[in-house]
Amino acid sequence: MAVGQNQKTRKNDSLVTKTGKPRLGPLNLTQLNTMLAKSTKPKEQAKIKREISKRPPAPVKLEPATATE
Repeated sequence: MAVGQNQKTRKNDSLVTKTGKPRLGPLNLTQLNTMLAKSTKPKEQAKIKREISKRPPAPVKLEPATATE
């Protein structure tokens, strides 16, 4: 349970665990990168970096080539 809350009155937040730690799974790469920049704890940073490395890189959108003859 998160600190200072009662189990009866606590609302479940899907992005936070029972102990109040953030869930990294549903976050996208930009959210993870901003979280990494704000984080000061080495253990937290390692978890975020590991999650970023698991994700495939964002696909690069290529513009269609125009034929100039």
